[in-house]
Amino acid sequence: MKKILILLAGFAFAMSSCEAQTKQKTQTNEQETKEQKNMDSTVNIEQAIFGAGCFWCVEAVFQRVPGVIKVESGYSGGSIKNPTYREICSGLTGHAEVCKISFDPNKVSYETLLSVFWQTHDPTTLNRQGADAGTQYRSAIFYTSEGQKTSAEKLKADLDKSGAFGNPIVTEITALQNYYPAEDYHQNYYNQNSGQSYCQFVIAPKLEKFEKVFGEQFRKK
Repeated sequence: MKKILILLAGFAFAMSSCEAQTKQKTQTNEQETKEQKNMDSTVNIEQAIFGAGCFWCVEAVFQRVPGVIKVESGYSGGSIKNPTYREICSGLTGHAEVCKISFDPNKVSYETLLSVFWQTHDPTTLNRQGADAGTQYRSAIFYTSEGQKTSAEKLKADLDKSGAFGNPIVTEITALQNYYPAEDYHQNYYNQNSGQSYCQFVIAPKLEKFEKVFGEQFRKK
């Protein structure tokens, strides 16, 4: 009988401890959720939609820009709803591979993002970035406001006038009509697959260029 009472007492203590831990975990989760909601309500998040060749490259670059909150790979500018990667690769849907960049304008301006965009790909080649060829790889800006349109068109005109690229810029600048997230396996691609050959020979050099051009500028901030 004494052994049973000891076991019951131990069980009761364990249950009490478990309940306390569960309650504490629940309270912690609730607090984290509350803090996240408070942050979302105070931060004025804006979005930029850029296409600059393979979205794995674009994603990796903009993930490293201070002030960028999230980068998501997806598809824009086409004629069918909810396209798949296989359909996009056919070049017949009209979509471009793009990244949706959520950013805090108090920490990084849209104009700065445009500067990163234009200096980390070749905007003078039509429907091609390196070995990646097709309309899905075109250079494109899908603006979400008149302010973004004005900024993009002005910077494009200034760059053309300066002869910065040697050849005319062919970047498409058009209003955002649609956006569809890419499949899960495309998201956060470089960070999860940096050892793969495409990442090593195509994306890594872009990141080195980004660091060379913008690293000191962002470090000063």
